[in-house]
Amino acid sequence: MKPACAEARRARPLLGTFVEIAAAGEVRGAVDAAIDAAFAVIARVHVLMSAHDPSSDVGRLNRHAGGRAVTVHPWTEVVLRTALELHRASNGIFDVAVTPVRRRGGEAFELVSPCRARVRRPDARIDLGGIAKGFAVDRALDVLGRHGMTRALVNAGGDLAVFGPDPEHVEIRHPCHPPATLCRVAVRNEALASSGGGDAVIVDPRRAAAAAIRGATVRAPSCVLADALTKIVMVAGEEAGPMLSRHGASALFLSSRGRIHATRDWSAGLRRAT
Repeated sequence: MKPACAEARRARPLLGTFVEIAAAGEVRGAVDAAIDAAFAVIARVHVLMSAHDPSSDVGRLNRHAGGRAVTVHPWTEVVLRTALELHRASNGIFDVAVTPVRRRGGEAFELVSPCRARVRRPDARIDLGGIAKGFAVDRALDVLGRHGMTRALVNAGGDLAVFGPDPEHVEIRHPCHPPATLCRVAVRNEALASSGGGDAVIVDPRRAAAAAIRGATVRAPSCVLADALTKIVMVAGEEAGPMLSRHGASALFLSSRGRIHATRDWSAGLRRAT
């Protein structure tokens, strides 16, 4: 393989945040085309899964809540299916339902056939914001790889994934003091996602109580998993260990007392900020 001799980095507002894409390849024109294609994929996910657009797949599902099934894009089906699997595996901790349905328990939607889904009750609503961003990052990284890039990074507001021969050194912001760095971690051919901090509130759907953990970061084979698993860690803390292991993931989180906790397999490449 010839060494990369051209690289580019661009950012656009998408998915309710700023998305940054960096890539390297042999020819600058090919790099630019790959980044354009990656942004197009992210924009497509945004259009399909926005909870604020009544014409999106999610918008139509919510509009017909309690009624007929709705035809959705295959990507939306993948995200919905992943959300269902994580909901069941986490005993309801991961839940894309929004209140007041969340307090009542149960699964808010069902997949009735390929690419057809239904929100089960008329008072139910779903929001894929806790998982769709990671899915979009994965799709964009896949596009960059298929365009022949030798290394790439996609970062959607802290949910990121990378590939390439060398690790990327990523700073994890302190969840209570965003300008400060909590730690630095080397990420190579994997994904990283964070939750918590600022005004973010992660709710345990089983008890309708805010989590005691201030912030969590998960590294996983895919960003869709990292994105969703951070919400589980925020609620379950160390109890999320078996689920993380099952998905080849690891986690670091900051307790309400300001202590940093990490799973055993997290430590590689981790440096505490000074």
